[in-house]
Amino acid sequence: QVQLVESGGGLVQAGGSLRLSCAASGRTFSGYRMAWFRQTPGKEREFVATINSSGGSTYVADFVKGRFTISRDNAKNTVYLQMNSLKPEDTAVYYCAADRAPMTYRDYREYDYWGQGTQVTVSS
Repeated sequence: QVQLVESGGGLVQAGGSLRLSCAASGRTFSGYRMAWFRQTPGKEREFVATINSSGGSTYVADFVKGRFTISRDNAKNTVYLQMNSLKPEDTAVYYCAADRAPMTYRDYREYDYWGQGTQVTVSS
C-alpha cells in the first residue's frame, strides 16, 4: 500500500528548470520501482523516466535525455525529476507512479500506484 503525492510543478519560461518531487507513504517505498509519466489532453499517457528500487539504474525517454534526470532518496521516501532546458512541448500533467515489479517499465498500465499529478506549463 503506497500513497504518492507530487509537487513542484508550475509555470516556467522555455529554457528554465523545475524540480518535481514525489513523496511516498509507507516504509516499503525502497522496494518499489518508481517512474514519471506525463499526459496532455488527447494523448496517451507517456513514459518519461524510471528508477529501480535501489536507485542504481535509471532510464529516461529519448525526448528528454540530456535534459531530465530521475533520482530517489529512499531515506526520505521521495523520488525526484529534475527538468532542465524545458520546452513548450514539455507542457503536461506529470504523474509519479510506483510498482514492485513492472514487466514493462515504460507502460503506464504496469503500475499499480499513482499520484494525483502536477501541472507543468512551459511558456515560449
